Amino acid sequence: MEADSTGGNMGGKADVEMAENPFEPYIESLRQQLEDQDPVFLIGVIVALAVIVITCVFLKYFLSSKTVRSAVLLVGLCDSGKTLLFARLLSGKFKRTQTSITDSSAPYKAKNEKGSTWTVIDLPGHDSLRPQYLEKFKSAARAIVFVIDSAIFQKEVRDVAEFLYILLTDTVISRNAPALLVACNKQDITMAKSAKLIQQQLEKELNTLRVTRSAALSSQDGFVGGSVYLGKKGKDFEFSQLPLKVEFVECSARGSKGEEGDADIESLEKSLAKL
Repeated sequence: MEADSTGGNMGGKADVEMAENPFEPYIESLRQQLEDQDPVFLIGVIVALAVIVITCVFLKYFLSSKTVRSAVLLVGLCDSGKTLLFARLLSGKFKRTQTSITDSSAPYKAKNEKGSTWTVIDLPGHDSLRPQYLEKFKSAARAIVFVIDSAIFQKEVRDVAEFLYILLTDTVISRNAPALLVACNKQDITMAKSAKLIQQQLEKELNTLRVTRSAALSSQDGFVGGSVYLGKKGKDFEFSQLPLKVEFVECSARGSKGEEGDADIESLEKSLAKL
């Protein structure tokens, strides 16, 4: 009786153990198979699995970073017409504006078949406010619309170039490579410069700035740090050398017929539709 009892207890314990870990036979079989395999083969399997994991992590990061960047930033000097352009893009209507001291944002539906929607953000143009707002929104930029007053460009070419230089040598902007649309605004004014002329003069001015800024930084610590080198070393600067797509377009937020008429921003809208 005792033997039967003992045998029954042992059988019961085995059943309990099997119930607690029903996968034990499979795990043991898998372990045995792995031990019988060539070590080189096992290393190959581990490396392949590691590559798959790294690829998945990279794709997740890449795709998520692309979806986050859905902002279109309107930047430029004071009185370049950014805020009126902002109003025209959103409503098509003329609006009297004043110098902005904070940002304004609203959803903008691109005029394309996909009906893409971006968040257009109008950033203040005053030089004391530009840095903080640019820092705040630059990581989210899918595109940057740099607005220029074409009528007085000749007087402001140095200031325009300096602001552009800051944008184009920024490490975040250079890495994310948002599209850069240079909107040569106020084309309704007779003295307005053409987009082609503005591009040529900016390339010359940026080339000069690159030399002076690089020399100044190098003389401080013996190396250039904290920003991206503009263009290609050993060559005169051209916008085509940049890692981001650059397009110059002519427009008039006011329009040729003034407050009662429509804006002339079709070229800009076509460029935004391609984002």
